[in-house]
Amino acid sequence: MLLICATQCYGYGMRSISQRELRNDNAAVIREVEQGVDFTVTRHGVPIAHLSPLNNQSELRCARHATKKLDPSAIRRVKSKQRTADVLDDLRGER
Repeated sequence: MLLICATQCYGYGMRSISQRELRNDNAAVIREVEQGVDFTVTRHGVPIAHLSPLNNQSELRCARHATKKLDPSAIRRVKSKQRTADVLDDLRGER
């Protein structure tokens, strides 16, 4: 059993857990989810979320692949004849 306070719901393998319990025992809850346990997360006794294991990896979609971090020193520095303060003053005047 994960938490003494977690209560068994009427659904198959589903438990109710408070938002506070989820926050305080996150690692233990996630381990149970990995083992196939479903949780209904409640706030003040009202269900607000459902936490369940993924059925298969196809449910995960990558919006975009991770990119290599840019090294700031690799960015070419631009020189301007105008002072930065003058550029900022000019921009502020357009507001």
